[in-house]
Amino acid sequence: MANSGLQLLGFTMAALGWVGLIACTALPQWQISSYAGDNIITAQAVYKGLWMECISQSTGLISCKMYDSVLALPASIQATRALMVVSLVVGFLAMMIAAMGMKCTRCGGDDKVKKARIAMTGGIVFIVAGLNLALPFLLAGLALP
Repeated sequence: MANSGLQLLGFTMAALGWVGLIACTALPQWQISSYAGDNIITAQAVYKGLWMECISQSTGLISCKMYDSVLALPASIQATRALMVVSLVVGFLAMMIAAMGMKCTRCGGDDKVKKARIAMTGGIVFIVAGLNLALPFLLAGLALP
């Protein structure tokens, strides 16, 4: 069983990863394309994300529009949205389970073997959350021409 410092380091890294997952899910920079045309003044960059589409012009103007309908989106975006949200929920549950199994908490009793099993369960749930996160990227990689 790991010492308390190692457990706190692992939990902190997992919590930072979960916050990063929130940022990745919310940001609209999943697909970026640009158009400059004949004039640099009319250049535009189009950012497509899971929840919205944004257009950034070279003048500094940025306009974003939420998607009108979930059913109008391609199946790959719908599946990616679902898997990212599932990964967020499973990651949150993993943090709660792992916090209960850490040596520095009182949850789960004082039995060291029981707390070690709870901490191991939290780690396994973190791995499941990571696999849910990796699946959309694997599917996107397979769909590329």
